[in-house]
Amino acid sequence: MRLVLVGPPGAGKGTQAKFIARDFAIPQISTGDIFRANVAAFTPLGVEAKKYMDSGDLVPDEVTIAMVRERLSERDVEGGFLLDGFPRTLGQAEALGDLLRELGQPLDAVLELQLDDDEVVLRLSGRRTCRKCGYVWHVDFDAPTLPGICDNCGSQLFQRDDDKPETILRRLEVYVEQTEPLTGYYSSLELLVAISASGEVDEVTERAISALQPRD
Repeated sequence: MRLVLVGPPGAGKGTQAKFIARDFAIPQISTGDIFRANVAAFTPLGVEAKKYMDSGDLVPDEVTIAMVRERLSERDVEGGFLLDGFPRTLGQAEALGDLLRELGQPLDAVLELQLDDDEVVLRLSGRRTCRKCGYVWHVDFDAPTLPGICDNCGSQLFQRDDDKPETILRRLEVYVEQTEPLTGYYSSLELLVAISASGEVDEVTERAISALQPRD
């Protein structure tokens, strides 16, 4: 199974990707993880990507595509994969199509997680990240025992720049302008499967798995 997961920031793509990938026994390929690994290692691609990530803008296509191409060249994707966070623009979608044709691995489906703007802001603005272990808490849905302190390691929690309300609103604007047109593109290719991302995590997972099952 070769899948792409799309949806607005805060729709739970990373969380759902893990469960969907496990169910279909395929690797999850998260561009967010790829970006953060490059940023942490201070690679040239990582330094360039960080400037855009911190301001809530999309990382330029050439940077993103270079990172994804490296990941898709690894052997564990031969039996399928789930792309989380890529493509985000029509240009990236076309580049991905070209790359997958080279590899002889066309997409099976594109799953869209749908969520309204108010819920996006509520979900993202409440996130707090541990400076040491990286665990992400939420002030409303998964609060630590002591405010501002990680239960796991006792380190300080902080709000990432891209989780601040003003940056979230900018990210939503960028999504509408550049990423939302992907739904029309993949719909025209008869690949798009849309579900609601509202509700409990297991409810959304059940919807996703059911929607992706082969139809007679």
